Amino acid sequence: MKFSIITVCLNPGEKLGITLESVLGQTCEDAEIIVKDGCSRDGSVEKWQREHGGDPGADRVRIFVEKDSGIYDAMNQAAAHAQGEFLLFLNCGDAFPDEGVLERTLQVIEEERRAGADMDRLVLYGDTCSEKNHVTIASPPEITGFTCYRNIPCHQSCFYSAGLCREKPYDLQYKIRADYDHFLWCHYKAGAKMRHMDFPVASYEGGGYSESRENRKRDKNEHRQITAFYMSRAELFKYRAILACTLAPLRRKMAESRAFSGVYHWLKERVYRRKSWISVIYLLHIGEAVL
Repeated sequence: MKFSIITVCLNPGEKLGITLESVLGQTCEDAEIIVKDGCSRDGSVEKWQREHGGDPGADRVRIFVEKDSGIYDAMNQAAAHAQGEFLLFLNCGDAFPDEGVLERTLQVIEEERRAGADMDRLVLYGDTCSEKNHVTIASPPEITGFTCYRNIPCHQSCFYSAGLCREKPYDLQYKIRADYDHFLWCHYKAGAKMRHMDFPVASYEGGGYSESRENRKRDKNEHRQITAFYMSRAELFKYRAILACTLAPLRRKMAESRAFSGVYHWLKERVYRRKSWISVIYLLHIGEAVL
C-alpha cells in the first residue's frame, strides 16, 4: 500500500462523507483510508457505512472506533493501524482539491526513489487551498530555519514517510501545536528530506480547534516552548527581530482578511516563485519575513 489517508473524527455529521468521497474519487487507488472515530454518538459513521459500504472502493475504508484523549492521541492511534508507505492526515471536512493529487504525488515519490532518497526519511508537501477565504496558500519552496519558525506547511498538505510518524508520535503535552513539534523534529532531529510539490494538496476547511480565540494564547505558549527546544537563542533573537521589523501582526491580519487575503497570498506566491520585482527582496534573504 502506497498511501494511508488518515481522518480522525468525533460526531462528524455530514463532513465525514465529504472527506471520504474526495479520497475515494482519486485516480490513484493505491491508498487506504483510515477512519479513527472517537466513539461518536451522532450515528454518522454507521450512516456512511449503511449508505456507501457497497460503493466501489469502499472496501479500502478501514474504520476503527476507540476512545482517545484528543485529536493528537487519535492521530497516533490511527497511525498505528496504517499500512501505507506514506501517511497524510486529512481532517474530517477537508478534501483533495482535485482527483489527481495522489497520482501526482506518486510521480514525485518515484522521482525521489530513482534519485536515491531515503524513503524512510522523506516529507513531501504542497500548497493549501483555504475554503474560508477562497485563496491558495503557497508553501515555501524550501524549509529553512525561518520557515520552521514562522511558516511551515499546513499538516493536511504534508505526506510523511510512515516511519517518521511511528518513531516520533505526536507529543500529547501539546494540545494545539503537536503537529508543529513533529514537523520541526523531522527537520532538526530526523534529518528528513523535505520536498515541495508545486501543486495544492488539500482544501482546508479552517475554523478548527487551534483557530478559536480562546486558544490563541495557548498556541503562542506552545510555539515558544517548541522553538526554544529546537532552535538556539541566537536564532530566535534573529527571527523575532525580523518579524518586528517587517510588521508581522499587520501582515497576519491581511492574510486572514477576506478583503485582502487574495492579494496577500498572490504576492506571497510570486515571491516564492520569483516571478516579480518583489523577488529581489527574497534574494536579499528577508523575503520569507516580508510576506
